[in-house]
Amino acid sequence: MSDLNDLDDVTVVHLMRHGEVHNPDGVLYGRRPGYHLSALGRRMADRVAEHLADRDITHVVASPLERAQETAAPVATSHGLTLGTDARLIEAANIFEGKAFGVGDGALRKPANWKHLTNPFRPSWGEPYIDQVTRMMGALDDARDAARGHEAVCVSHQLPIWIVRSFVERRRLWHDPRRRQCTLASLTSFTYHGDKIVAVAYSEPARDLVPAHLLAGAKPVKGGAKAFGA
Repeated sequence: MSDLNDLDDVTVVHLMRHGEVHNPDGVLYGRRPGYHLSALGRRMADRVAEHLADRDITHVVASPLERAQETAAPVATSHGLTLGTDARLIEAANIFEGKAFGVGDGALRKPANWKHLTNPFRPSWGEPYIDQVTRMMGALDDARDAARGHEAVCVSHQLPIWIVRSFVERRRLWHDPRRRQCTLASLTSFTYHGDKIVAVAYSEPARDLVPAHLLAGAKPVKGGAKAFGA
């Protein structure tokens, strides 16, 4: 483990998942534009901004999708910073984008979808996991450089956050989505000493605002496609 006594060379990059999205039709919205935070999602964003108000944050950046930008805005405002955009923080591409794809809706029983479900290790239905690692690590490292010796916040989406954390913690990349520890408005925090990640922490500043069925590890609700929202 690196010596953390040299505080001038310690940087923390917080990967934040966006807040709840207004999605009454339960669509797997993916990279589609036009999906904004719900009223509850805005409360989540404000709560995390309050939680981070006393932190030494000097850089805030977000995925270009509306829900991420809206989540990052209160953090940037509270620190007097200009909110930046990094396309590498965007949600993973998914062939089922735009469809209701929740538990019990029958999507997995439709023969037309089977060709997309042949390889869960890549995965065959969307952006390869290793491609997500590559772009997310690049975004993390650039945020580290922008905030060196201080802290940065990068707002992204559940799957890319979980995949890059799994890579850093040396876990396999293919996984059960129900096991992801990446609740709405959560913080996955990477501590760097110099250019090396030396610690990963996870916290949920808005946990009390998150509906029970959307908490990490919760059992999916039948018909609740938005439980898998990104």
